[in-house]
Amino acid sequence: MADSGPDDRTLARPEIGGSIRLVLVVALALVGAVVSLLLLGRERADPWIIGLLTVLAVVGVFALFAYAAGLLRFGLPDPHDELARRVVDSATEGISVVDALGRVLYANPRYCEIIGAPSPDEARPVERLFTSDPDASEAVYRLAQGVREGRAASEEVRVATPGQPVRWLRLGARPAAARQRGGRFAVWTVSDLTRERERQETAFLELQHAIDYLDHAPAGFFSAAGGAIHYINATLVDWLGYDLAEFGPGGLSVVDLVPGPAAALLTNIAPVPGGVRTEVLDLDLKRKNGQTLPVRLWHRVAFSSDGTPGASRTLVVNRSREDNAGDPARAAEVRFARFFHNSPIAIATVDREGRIARANAMFARLFGGREAARGRPLVEVIGEGSRGAFAGVIEAAVNGHTPPSPLDIGAERDGGRSVRFYVAPVEDEAAGGEAAIVYAIDTTEQRTLEAQFAQSQKMQAVGQLAGGVAHDFNNVLTAIIGYSDLLLANSRPTDPSFQDVMQIKQNANRAAGLVRQLLAFSRRQTLRPQVLKLGDVMSDLSMLLRRLLGEMVKLEVKEGRDLWPVKADLNQFEQVIVNLAVNARDAMPEGGTLTIRTVNVPAEQAEFYAEAGLPRADHVLVEVTDTGTGIPPAIIDKIFEPFFSTKEVGKGTGLGLSTVYGIVKQTGGTLQVESAVGHGSVFRVFLPRHIPEVVDLPARAEVEAPAKPQDLTGRGTLLLVEDEEAVRAFAARALASRGYQVLEAGSGVEALEVMAEHGGEVDLILSDVVMPEMDGPTLLKELRGTHPDIKVIFMSGYAEEAFAKNLPEGADFGFLPKPFTLKQLIEAVKKSMGRSD
Repeated sequence: MADSGPDDRTLARPEIGGSIRLVLVVALALVGAVVSLLLLGRERADPWIIGLLTVLAVVGVFALFAYAAGLLRFGLPDPHDELARRVVDSATEGISVVDALGRVLYANPRYCEIIGAPSPDEARPVERLFTSDPDASEAVYRLAQGVREGRAASEEVRVATPGQPVRWLRLGARPAAARQRGGRFAVWTVSDLTRERERQETAFLELQHAIDYLDHAPAGFFSAAGGAIHYINATLVDWLGYDLAEFGPGGLSVVDLVPGPAAALLTNIAPVPGGVRTEVLDLDLKRKNGQTLPVRLWHRVAFSSDGTPGASRTLVVNRSREDNAGDPARAAEVRFARFFHNSPIAIATVDREGRIARANAMFARLFGGREAARGRPLVEVIGEGSRGAFAGVIEAAVNGHTPPSPLDIGAERDGGRSVRFYVAPVEDEAAGGEAAIVYAIDTTEQRTLEAQFAQSQKMQAVGQLAGGVAHDFNNVLTAIIGYSDLLLANSRPTDPSFQDVMQIKQNANRAAGLVRQLLAFSRRQTLRPQVLKLGDVMSDLSMLLRRLLGEMVKLEVKEGRDLWPVKADLNQFEQVIVNLAVNARDAMPEGGTLTIRTVNVPAEQAEFYAEAGLPRADHVLVEVTDTGTGIPPAIIDKIFEPFFSTKEVGKGTGLGLSTVYGIVKQTGGTLQVESAVGHGSVFRVFLPRHIPEVVDLPARAEVEAPAKPQDLTGRGTLLLVEDEEAVRAFAARALASRGYQVLEAGSGVEALEVMAEHGGEVDLILSDVVMPEMDGPTLLKELRGTHPDIKVIFMSGYAEEAFAKNLPEGADFGFLPKPFTLKQLIEAVKKSMGRSD
């Protein structure tokens, strides 16, 4: 409103001038009429005079009515214009209205006072006031340019006029709403900020003096909030041996100054909503060179009404400069405080009511602050399920009885935390009301490691059992499949028993598939690792997964950028992803979303997955997340065990996740699972990053014959070493039917005896790996001395890698995995013999 007055008044001046001109024109017209009537003569002028008087009378009557109604003012000032003028004239800032030619049309008294003009008529525009001051004139130019562009702006300028004190002014300019010929009116404002700036400079100097006094005080001082130090005085910096610049933004924190758990005494303060809490603490600060500085702290923290802590005010007294030799009690108090708060064991004392009387720094760190524990019943820091037993132990200790053993229970602060408590009674009558001492050791990490070790031992034991079962079962399946092949070779498709034998063989092959899954779990299957780019693998798998998941489950694949290569068996890795995806689909019967994410996990991020036991090395993460029903906590430790399944009978073998577990472990990876009932599950597969060597040798290929051999017969003498009689009988019969002479041995010892008698005749040895008395690798070592060039094919239900490490270095051998068919046996022998006929 103060700025609108000048515009209205300025714009009213042309209207007043127009009214005056109108009155003059009317007056001249009347004078001209009178003169004209005089020239006409009295007789001829009478009618005109009467008519003129009549017109004037009518105009006068209507003018009276218009004046009464407020339609005419007759040159009186508008009350609104007058009110605006008074408001503008009484404004505390100077205001002037300037036309497009730079002429001051209006200036209020404050404007004249600031610029030193005796009257408004002598007021100069702002654009002509500061021509001798370069900084001020530049600011005025920018403001004037803004007015010409239709913008409003303001700036502060420092005006230094020769012979006058320096002044600070705030200049403002804006275009007015009204226009005139040649441009727009401008409204300029001027405010004198000199006194305000002088007060600010005075306050700043006083603050500088206060900081200077505080910096050089004989005591240390710092202020901290949220664990970060916002201010520290020079005295304390000098005591600690730091440079003051190191305590700027992003500098040191409380934990850098207070070593160990004692920092919790300063950061974990129990809130007092709307109040202030002061703590007196005897601690050791850590100097920059690693040495300690014994100090006494007066730590004061104010809290807001909602309990939010503000910045602390902490006074520090250097105890190392005090001479306590004359006061042994005080010296003992200081030593005790240092030992008490630097102890790695949480210690607290309780009174006869079981309330905490005193607690050290580690206790504050474990249970949420010293003041949070002081005066609080000790049982409240214990999980509710263990409070009854713990309360009994405390009561016994208070009554002078020492508990026979420590207690391992959970703490209230963290449901996953485990603490071991030792309680001892206090027999000193002068203990100040302290009836018992409680020692607490955080055993969370130990319990976690114990659980991981127990789970690992259990999985290893189950794996050994599964591997042993698979090995023995493979021998049985080898005999079943082999004799089925012999029957089929001697039967015609039209024979009534042909289809029955085919069913026997097909079901034996299905059983062999289950055995392979058991071997995968026990990490004894045959892998053919190769360097994989997971981005390409996941792209190829996406179409297959979408068909497997169906229409009700949405698949999202989020591939990380620049994924590192990994080395794994392609088929086995695909089986891992397929098994996880199928399990996730079954956990979402009503539909949902399955998300597969791949990302690099550098070694420095391995600590985020410490629960999974991820080693500190580069890995590639494949994360499979579903929105299904989740896994109950009671069974989550059993899901990787063979034959464990939550599905209905007949809808699952219970080998899917056990296969995933075995493949990942055998590949050198790590597997982690997280799940919440009703919120889905997350399976994380970590595969080690593959760093290529100078030459990456391809994996040993299995003994494979050509796809379509023309002739599977052969000649030569073979030594068949197999402890399983059914397998040995089948293999011997099959090889003899193809033209080979077969020598048999039931163990490695028997094989040595046969070789001693017929060593010069034997062209090839087919040996089982696991045998009593002497296994296959040992047999090969024994024969290397006498028959260094003998050809050997090992037969085993285990993976080749499971026994290859026990062979002599550089040993050449073939490998035939069990169970095998008649054709696979003959092809392996034919290829190893090296005969083309």
